[in-house]
Amino acid sequence: MQIRWTPTARKTYFSVLDYLYEYWTVKEMHSFIEKVEHVLELIKENPNLFEVSRKKKNVRKCTITPHNKLIYRVKPRKKEIDLIMFWDNRRNTTKLKY
Repeated sequence: MQIRWTPTARKTYFSVLDYLYEYWTVKEMHSFIEKVEHVLELIKENPNLFEVSRKKKNVRKCTITPHNKLIYRVKPRKKEIDLIMFWDNRRNTTKLKY
């Protein structure tokens, strides 16, 4: 399956990287990048590996770090995986819209 980054996914991904760069260290930033790359490989191999969303069909959630999760949509007919967004787990989930 092919992975496609939505504009929101790119924006939220780089927002996390900016935050890590500004408030943590380059080491944590690189660690986050490696974890995301690893998770993307797992998703590519098995798109249904992670938790199903209760809100939307074909949407799944994957924890990247204790503070961040990736939300993605599986499109089996198109053989695509859309990365929807990265979400800070410390935020209120009632504001989470995808």
